[in-house]
Amino acid sequence: MPSTLPDGDPVPADGALPRSALDGLGERPFAFYVHVPFCVTRCGYCDFNTYTATELGPGASRDSYADTAIEEVRLARRVLGEVDLPVETVFVGGGTPTLLPPDDLGRMLGAIDKEFGLAKGAEVTTEANPESVDGRYLARLREVGFTRVSYGMQSAREHILAVLDRTHTPGRIPQVVDWTRKAGFDHINLDLIYGTPGESNDDWRASLEAALAAGPDHVSAYALIVEEGTRLAAQVRRGELTPPDDDAMADRYLMADELLAAQGLRWYEISNWAASPEAACRHNLLYWTGADWWGVGPGAHSHVGGTRWWNVKHPAAYASRLAEQVTPAHAREVLDDDDRHIERVMLELRLADGCPAGLLDDAAVRRAIADGLVEPGPFERGRAVLTRRGRLLADAVVRDLT
Repeated sequence: MPSTLPDGDPVPADGALPRSALDGLGERPFAFYVHVPFCVTRCGYCDFNTYTATELGPGASRDSYADTAIEEVRLARRVLGEVDLPVETVFVGGGTPTLLPPDDLGRMLGAIDKEFGLAKGAEVTTEANPESVDGRYLARLREVGFTRVSYGMQSAREHILAVLDRTHTPGRIPQVVDWTRKAGFDHINLDLIYGTPGESNDDWRASLEAALAAGPDHVSAYALIVEEGTRLAAQVRRGELTPPDDDAMADRYLMADELLAAQGLRWYEISNWAASPEAACRHNLLYWTGADWWGVGPGAHSHVGGTRWWNVKHPAAYASRLAEQVTPAHAREVLDDDDRHIERVMLELRLADGCPAGLLDDAAVRRAIADGLVEPGPFERGRAVLTRRGRLLADAVVRDLT
């Protein structure tokens, strides 16, 4: 089942933010994340806040979801006031957003545009499962304003997809990428997962080669994490599946970096590769560089000016609160200067551009350079950038440098 929400401080019923969060509002980039919490089936490895039809229960439905989400967009406008906040990026995630009709996705996007205004050239992404769209759906999605599609490919091997409980077949990926191009989308991402129990090096290489052959301009590759409470975790605990091996995971990452780079996709964040700067996911870059964003939907997280909050999880509770003109926020936290410093270093060090060297302890960085974890050249120019080996050990490196 989905993970639990963290504890935090209470949120006023009207959603009002502390004065500190509103300082500088409009000077930082602003984005929206929209969570669509519906799936046809639950994948065994997934602990996202998602619900199948049988799990949804009364008080919420796909049919009314767009209208409910639009109410939160209107709430966001009231909370943030009349400050000019052109929206740089919108990312619709899930769940499977494309279980909703494209016109519903378009209406949610239209509400964001009406209340805040989309910046010129705004990036508008939706996630999609390969089996959830066809050419007609994608054509309409492009018509209502989406500019980018991110597909959950995960693997090109049927036995790996079966372990992950994915329902699409490997042959579906090249077909949907072709439909997406024909619908007028220039930017397409394929998500891959490595380290699934039973996956060999040959399986992973085949998945990378199949992804590249489909012709996306962006690939994300994530190490499988066995999350507590998932079906996969139960299978590992019972000994039915072997847990991921750290050394094998490192080898798979290096293979991905080598194969993707050889085909012109360069890493710009530890788990993300793009064919050009324009192909990089601008929405995620805003997350990693400390921008403001409002998260719409059950369980969605938001961040404005150092204040972070998260919504109630269940779609019925979410809908009920908005119907009563009450914020759906469950709790929040206000980050202090130390928290914000650590978070900035942790996120920016994941990027190919690195972070300002002045944020870090000089002696610690020089030790990391001697250990082959940080690039010496960029450091002399005032930036701390991880080496390939440093990327493999990023969490430990961050702890040592802050």
